[in-house]
Amino acid sequence: MRHNDKVKKLSKPADHRNAMLNNLVTSLFEKSVVITTTAKAKEARKLAERMITIAKTDDSVHARREIAKRIRSNEIVKRLFEEIAPMYKARNGGYTRVISVGLRRGDGASTSILELVEKPASKEKSEKKGEKKEEKKEKKAEKKPAKKEEKKTEKKK
Repeated sequence: MRHNDKVKKLSKPADHRNAMLNNLVTSLFEKSVVITTTAKAKEARKLAERMITIAKTDDSVHARREIAKRIRSNEIVKRLFEEIAPMYKARNGGYTRVISVGLRRGDGASTSILELVEKPASKEKSEKKGEKKEEKKEKKAEKKPAKKEEKKTEKKK
């Protein structure tokens, strides 16, 4: 008989396993991409997809508290309900993907990338990119007049 085989034990006691999976899912919602072993990625995917489904179907206090049981950071719970879940309103499941990377160098464990299918545009990254572009434009603008002046002085000689 095959009773009690629905959960992959991952060679860990239940409390350690649950804490590890909660942390993996928290990191996934925070960064949109996590690199881990294939077995852990597949288990974390189940948990993450359940959380996204809860967040997109019901934005109530009860739903937020159910998610907060697993995700300890209030900012990430807020991000899940306000940014991540609305992206998947039209999608029925399949919010994450597991991509096999290869074998880990130290112990030969198979590793995978666990990522959200649609990545949210983080405000910080888009602001930083905008700032970097402006800085590059300013530097180019400063260099161009200097180069023109050098060419004029060379022509006069």
